[in-house]
Amino acid sequence: MSNLIENIHYYINEEGLFVFSAQYHLEKGYCCGNGCLHCPYHYENVPEPKKTELLKEREQSNC
Repeated sequence: MSNLIENIHYYINEEGLFVFSAQYHLEKGYCCGNGCLHCPYHYENVPEPKKTELLKEREQSNC
């Protein structure tokens, strides 16, 4: 992906950091294993125990 579009592929959070969107990750096509906030792949390549921690955090935030 060479042409990233703000508010589609990423946004800038309150701390001034770039955050990739789920759309960006879907277009990329795989989980990179870094534990990205909007990972649509259920953190499949994130090593344990971090993967379980992230999935629990996501579940709690969706309640």
